[in-house]
Amino acid sequence: MTKHLIPAALAAVLAAAAPIAQAFPEKTITIVVPTAAGGGNDAMARTIAQKLGPLLGQTVIIDNRAGANGSIASEFVARAPADGHTLMLGYIATHAMNPALQKLRYDPVADFAPIGLVGYSPTLMVANTNTPFKDVKDLIAQLKAKPDRYAYASAGNGTAPHFAAELFKLSAGVEMLGVPYKGAAPAVSDTIGGQTQVMFPSLFTGAPHVKSGKLKGLAIAGPKRSPLLPEVPTLKELGVNGVDVQQWYAVFAPGKTPKPVVEKLNKALNQVLNDKEVIKRIEDHGADVETSTPEQLGDMVKSELGKWKDVVQKARLTAD
Repeated sequence: MTKHLIPAALAAVLAAAAPIAQAFPEKTITIVVPTAAGGGNDAMARTIAQKLGPLLGQTVIIDNRAGANGSIASEFVARAPADGHTLMLGYIATHAMNPALQKLRYDPVADFAPIGLVGYSPTLMVANTNTPFKDVKDLIAQLKAKPDRYAYASAGNGTAPHFAAELFKLSAGVEMLGVPYKGAAPAVSDTIGGQTQVMFPSLFTGAPHVKSGKLKGLAIAGPKRSPLLPEVPTLKELGVNGVDVQQWYAVFAPGKTPKPVVEKLNKALNQVLNDKEVIKRIEDHGADVETSTPEQLGDMVKSELGKWKDVVQKARLTAD
């Protein structure tokens, strides 16, 4: 009797799930971006939204909710209706680094339904063009001689630019004042303007400014050089070890979003990320496109949380 009940129950579940997937989406979809407009995250989200809308048959809009190191946007999405119409372009800061650094009002695992990975971008070390040091070796020498002379900008404490800068300080044995901003875009802007002198943005965010001559590209804080800036060496090449910060980007929905909706969104997102035009746009900014299943992304978030909790302890990082 039980053997006959199991297939019947499964059939009932599948029958109930089908209308949910078919009906979705029923209205405009919003992708919440946890950083200010104009940054790399924003550009990536807009690139995806432009192609995702026609695929799903609904308008897809961008809602920038910068501040508190991405936690404002994260909390907003975590509390949004779990129907798939509110999504988030999360990244390494919102779902790994910031939660590893401090207790937040959202759980990066329990409060989100992973949709799919978007890609990776190594961190780039840049400097204001008017700074007197020629390279990283020269900067280290000056920081050791005058530790209060330079300041680095970050997208906020608990973000990749913050972690990368602090790991650099630790590895190079130097001191440098940190100035947190509400997102990468204003931090880059002030580094270009000279209010801060050094920054570690993602390659996606920083490379266009290096190519235009607005910033000096000093080093890649990653495992290898980038074809986008082949002349820029890695920190490891320059003798600074342990500063390997690969930023990743992914799409999330609120927790408890129905599985059929998650699967439909994952399928559409992966289709967008296989579009040659989308790949070129993202790669032109220095990011490598990579797709995943929702399950693979969920496993990765858990792994990243553990990794950065270890870094917080070893580097003695704080949210202040």
